[in-house]
Amino acid sequence: MPQPAKNTQAVVTRFAPSPTGYLHIGGARTALFNWLYARGRGGKFLLRIEDTDRARHTEAAVEAILDGLAWLGIDWDGDPGSQFSRRERHIEIANQLLAVAKAYRCYLTPEELTAARDKARADGVRFESPWRERDPSQAPDGAPFAIRFLAPRDGSTTIQDAVQGDVSFPNSALDDLIILRGNGDPTYNLAVVADDHDMAVTHVIRGDDHLNNAARQQQIYDALDWPAPVFAHVPLIHGGDGAKLSKRHGALGVEAYRDMGYLADGLANYLIRLGWSHGDDEIIPRDKALEWFNLAGVNKAPARLDLDKLNHINAHYVAALDDMEFVRLSVPFLEKADINLGTDNTARLERAAPFLKTRCATLADIVVVGAFLFLARPFTVEGKAAKPLRKDGAVDMLKEIKEILNDEGLWSTPEALEQRLQSLAAAKDIGFGAIGAPLRAALTAGRPSPSIGEVLYSLGRVESLARIGDQIHCQ
Repeated sequence: MPQPAKNTQAVVTRFAPSPTGYLHIGGARTALFNWLYARGRGGKFLLRIEDTDRARHTEAAVEAILDGLAWLGIDWDGDPGSQFSRRERHIEIANQLLAVAKAYRCYLTPEELTAARDKARADGVRFESPWRERDPSQAPDGAPFAIRFLAPRDGSTTIQDAVQGDVSFPNSALDDLIILRGNGDPTYNLAVVADDHDMAVTHVIRGDDHLNNAARQQQIYDALDWPAPVFAHVPLIHGGDGAKLSKRHGALGVEAYRDMGYLADGLANYLIRLGWSHGDDEIIPRDKALEWFNLAGVNKAPARLDLDKLNHINAHYVAALDDMEFVRLSVPFLEKADINLGTDNTARLERAAPFLKTRCATLADIVVVGAFLFLARPFTVEGKAAKPLRKDGAVDMLKEIKEILNDEGLWSTPEALEQRLQSLAAAKDIGFGAIGAPLRAALTAGRPSPSIGEVLYSLGRVESLARIGDQIHCQ
């Protein structure tokens, strides 16, 4: 199996998306693998927009791809290239192949082409244009023609793949592909070979759905007497059920994951582990990924998208955020949920940040996890949360708690508040639940919340005492 280039400075990889939509999760992984391989070896990572299909090309799609890469922290060398802008170069190479008899003019009309293909299929043989052997002078004057590559008939074409190993294709299965259409447009396989050669790409890392293309591209490299890059075809991502990845599995653009509250580092870490491994390491920071990533660690089996694992990894990165950064990133999700973030609510969120960020798998979770902070007073405690307040002695307990918590000296830390309540339970020789349950109901209305000391500290003395007072008076 080919090994990575020994001269690390010479490594050049590229990501070549089609600008027809968002940056798909599979494309993001491909870009990340290429970026890691090049950057980890001091090489270059290039971006080429494969925009030859002008009917489907949109500038909005190009911007979506660039924005998605930038958000993931994937930078590139130089300006993004445009395959369409190199059209004349592709035509030049097609004519170069024609001049050395490695290609030929095919004058088949669409009707003749259909008939010839149907006959080849019926006879169980490889389709070949009759113009492969025919003298072009026999064509009518001014007749339109395509240029076809003169593919070898016998033997096989072998791809030495850094992930798949040696993969051979019988040449009898590879027909004479068109490299220049009748309207003068170059085709994909010719353009890719030309661009990768001219950009000095050393490693082509892409999905294994391109493996068949690699055989055709290898033939073009050989015909031009150009060295082929190292190919590395990575198995595609499947859904959790093993089926081809689709939107129902979570096959979305990276901007959708961003909008759902995933962090760039969390998603990138998950994508790194989606089809590549480094021992049992699950959390792989960017610097370690750059140090460790290699093609030998890429799995041959398709990876499966697992949103639970993504949430687990992302939760690690959310918890690791600086408190104020967590607040800053959370605000848009709260605003989207129509939560009013005035001065008081913002202060509560800042105090609660250390306790809430460890309870969020995504930033969007703040809407539920932090809901207790933003309750408008006075609120009604309903459902199961009301039961502790309806128990005999609950209101008297709240009155005693309120009197104790009026002491400003207790509010220095969540631990100090919790310890004082524990002392109260011990003094009364009762379980802490007899204190914590009615107090939590009074403070949070049964919303998800951290420990009772952290709830009190997050709300602050004034708000906590006010909420307790509301429930005392309404019971």
